[in-house]
Amino acid sequence: MADGPPHPAAPHAHTAYASNATPGAPAHPAAADPHPPAPSAHTAPAGDAASADRSAPSPGAPAQAGAAPTGARGAPVQGQPAASAAPPAGVRLDRRAPAEGAGGGDDYPLQAPDPRVAAEPAAVCVACRAGRVDDDGYCENCGHAQPRERDHMEQECGPVAAVSDRGLRHHRNEDAFAVGTTALPDGSPVSVAVVCDGVSSATRPDEASLAASRAANASLLDALPRGTHPQQAMHEAILAASEAVNALAGEQPAEADEHAPQQNAPACTIVGAVVTAGLLVVGWVGDSRAYWIPVDRSPAVRLTEDDSWAAQMVAAGLMGEAEAYADHRAHAITGWLGADAYELEPHTAAFKPDRPGVVVVCTDGLWNYAESADEMAEAVPADAAARPLHAARVLVGHALDGGGHDNVTVALVPFPAVPQGAGSA
Repeated sequence: MADGPPHPAAPHAHTAYASNATPGAPAHPAAADPHPPAPSAHTAPAGDAASADRSAPSPGAPAQAGAAPTGARGAPVQGQPAASAAPPAGVRLDRRAPAEGAGGGDDYPLQAPDPRVAAEPAAVCVACRAGRVDDDGYCENCGHAQPRERDHMEQECGPVAAVSDRGLRHHRNEDAFAVGTTALPDGSPVSVAVVCDGVSSATRPDEASLAASRAANASLLDALPRGTHPQQAMHEAILAASEAVNALAGEQPAEADEHAPQQNAPACTIVGAVVTAGLLVVGWVGDSRAYWIPVDRSPAVRLTEDDSWAAQMVAAGLMGEAEAYADHRAHAITGWLGADAYELEPHTAAFKPDRPGVVVVCTDGLWNYAESADEMAEAVPADAAARPLHAARVLVGHALDGGGHDNVTVALVPFPAVPQGAGSA
């Protein structure tokens, strides 16, 4: 979904999306290339523990094909203007128009190739380096599936950064995120991060997470400059995300319903954070989480409560936390966004930290490997507030080193030093 025009009195908002080419893409998509160049082999960034044999777009690459790329500050980059209509390249036989005063036009000169049209190399397999990649993304020689741009995504927007990775076991990345910055009516800066995890048992979970993250981010960046309180803005953003996911159910092709009538509607979880000069607001539905990690690491806190079977067992006093989360039913979620969800209950909470730190917003693909607040604090680099993109890469690498059983997505939102006189809530 493209960002809507800012409110007349609102400061300009910077946004960065990690996205895929789907309906509702940004208003100025880059032209699709029917013959993309060969994807480069993924090299783990410095400080990232990701396996070097996995392929993905290089850091800083546009998050998705078909989406408007963003710069370091999240500013959209307009696509190149299309070249004017030109004859096809190569050799063409043309009847020459008779010269003035000449009677004949029977010569057929060879037309030189159009220099504006360059020959495009065919995509080469990243595995065997010999086979041609077909339109479905598989090597015609060895059959190896080629990396897709959504397999690994990185974005940095002002002080906020996020990284998402397919992981080592899943065939696609069903997570999505959106990060952005804007300003409140008084001119003070505000940072936003939204992370969504597609429900794998539902149809098109990757589209659900993408639609939800875009809608929530756009809603926040529209409401906050108009003076809406951050906690109310977060509540409205979750409702907007829910509507975006619900709309996908109506777009299901008729033939898909005939072949799989029992499949669930598209669904996903959501967690988001808004950080201002003195306030931290989080909102969520599902089991994606937010953690507060102070720079001095005392104490780290989990800010969200899962909508899951395990959390219900613990809350009811029927099981201890360790026992509940060790059960095979632990990750069965009891709340999600989607047309077949139960009554939607957006959760929001506001905090006033008394010291600087960083907010970790992530899917269970990360917190499965750092579940408690203390474990997460130990995994977060000490300089995370100053180098959020590096820290996000390190956290994704931590999950991959632990097994990478799920898609892994994390956004880091630094919380600034608290103004004099501000207290904790």
